[in-house]
Amino acid sequence: MPSLLRIDASSRLEGSHSRDMGDQFVQQWTSSHPGAEVITRDLIATPIPHVSEATIMGFFSPPEQLDDAGKVATALSDELIGELKAAETILITTPMYNFSLPSSLKAWIDHVSRINHTFSFSPEEGFAGLIENKDVYVITSCGAVFAGGLQAMDFLSTYLKAMLEFLGLTNPTFLPIEGTSGDDETLARTQAACVNAIKNFWS
Repeated sequence: MPSLLRIDASSRLEGSHSRDMGDQFVQQWTSSHPGAEVITRDLIATPIPHVSEATIMGFFSPPEQLDDAGKVATALSDELIGELKAAETILITTPMYNFSLPSSLKAWIDHVSRINHTFSFSPEEGFAGLIENKDVYVITSCGAVFAGGLQAMDFLSTYLKAMLEFLGLTNPTFLPIEGTSGDDETLARTQAACVNAIKNFWS
């Protein structure tokens, strides 16, 4: 059965452009995948804690050497990675905060970026992503208009693209919404572009 993992990062539970567009995405996806499973990981409604010293120690300990405290410290990471691996399609909806990603989303990334689980390393081969064969979509919203020369300040999409590809999630599709802080023309144009793209994905 097809499955979709939706990850929401906006601190606004209501009136969020990224969440609203995510709703449209899920509606279109479910209509094209009747009976499919949708798992929602709302990083605000159910916050992800930042990694602790115990969590980091657990990440770098062989599984057979984890004591009870280490197993507790890595349990959430295990759960989040399990969701990531099980899903065939991944949707991330996130605003831009101060030209970068919300700390809620960064905390999620820190828990799922785990050696020998979602990426590997060897002196001969270097780093390799272990999460493969997924369709990944990222809906972003920001107040600024980056086409006007602010591209160098967009650390949100550049970071997410690099991090997702590092984990093996290559060629993520980005659906940007811009101008949310008052540029109504740009906002309407970018929202319409997102809606049209979503409609065409499974038409």
